[in-house]
Amino acid sequence: MKLGRLGVWYSTDKLNAAQLADMMRVVEGAGYSAFWYPESRGYESMSLAAYLLSKSSKLVVGSSIANIYARDSFTAQRAMVSLNNFYGGRFILGLGVSHIPMVEGLRGHRYDKPLGAMRAYLDGIHKGLPAGEDAPVMVAALGPKMLALSAEKSMGAVPYNVTPAHTAKAAAILGPKKSLAVEQKVTLETDPVRARALGRKELSRYMVLPNYRNNWLREGFSEAELADGGSDRFIDSMVLWGDAATIKKGLRAHFEAGATHVCLQPVHDDGDFAARDRMLAALADT
Repeated sequence: MKLGRLGVWYSTDKLNAAQLADMMRVVEGAGYSAFWYPESRGYESMSLAAYLLSKSSKLVVGSSIANIYARDSFTAQRAMVSLNNFYGGRFILGLGVSHIPMVEGLRGHRYDKPLGAMRAYLDGIHKGLPAGEDAPVMVAALGPKMLALSAEKSMGAVPYNVTPAHTAKAAAILGPKKSLAVEQKVTLETDPVRARALGRKELSRYMVLPNYRNNWLREGFSEAELADGGSDRFIDSMVLWGDAATIKKGLRAHFEAGATHVCLQPVHDDGDFAARDRMLAALADT
């Protein structure tokens, strides 16, 4: 399965059924090639994928990510195969190890060592598939070892909350034959105070999660820059803001660093779907 150049990432738990259908219409109508959604507390991931696929005709729909602790590998494999059979090969199973609070606190499972857990899960995903068939599965990889595993056992990686510097390192590890689909937050806002306030609000839930914090530290941010909602430098690195030309320049930096696909996450005031749709229209030709 080949991904196009641009996709959209969005928190689907913010939307009801009618709003989800409308978003598929907006994203597909603007010419994006893919839509990515998270594993939320509101919707079960595979059920949501089926609904999103049913409301689009051309979009690739990808989980970003499906939690490997939410369903066993056999169930995930059957869902992946079934969705692609039902909807013309348009589903990518993006997998992640999630975070301790979502695994042990929410689900009551034991959080195992990430690399070993993902390797075993990917082995299960591939078990029993026809020989030579490339499974449409990707991994939410951040660190170098998980990226190497993505290259070994999947079609590529779907990193989240990263910079073009991380993209360059990821591309080097994955190699030229793998897909690298990078999420990037954007807000079409030229006022720096307002843009950064939107960014801090959006990033607040990620700032307490060790997986992301450790990766930001690897990227060269300091503990001080991650304190108190994040420094201006950190927020500006995580959320592209400004006019459309400025944001497009930031998106192109990921491609120049080796990304094969960039999925925009529009950041806006709660419920301001008009602002979301304006962003998507303005940035579709990046």
